[in-house]
Amino acid sequence: MTLWCMLYVLQSLFVLYVRIMEQDLKMYTRSQLALRNGQDRDEIWVAYKGLIYDVTTSRLWRNGKHYEHWAGQDLSEELEQDAPHTHHVFDKFQVVGKLKH
Repeated sequence: MTLWCMLYVLQSLFVLYVRIMEQDLKMYTRSQLALRNGQDRDEIWVAYKGLIYDVTTSRLWRNGKHYEHWAGQDLSEELEQDAPHTHHVFDKFQVVGKLKH
């Protein structure tokens, strides 16, 4: 099996795992997410495409800020518009909830 095939299989398994985990995730409002900004509470969370990720352990999100992006927000539009990386940047972070719309 080539490296690309193995990566594709791993990515597919991860997507399946996230979908299974999504079913039991707690729902959070935008106001609840906003409190996890690294300033009001120690937790640093961001939302992307309806899922909330805990980025507390990332050195790039110290104090709740990553370049011009602030934690405690839905970053879906920002990531689509001006981020130099893809959505796969969230693959290494734990999904902690779902964002209520």
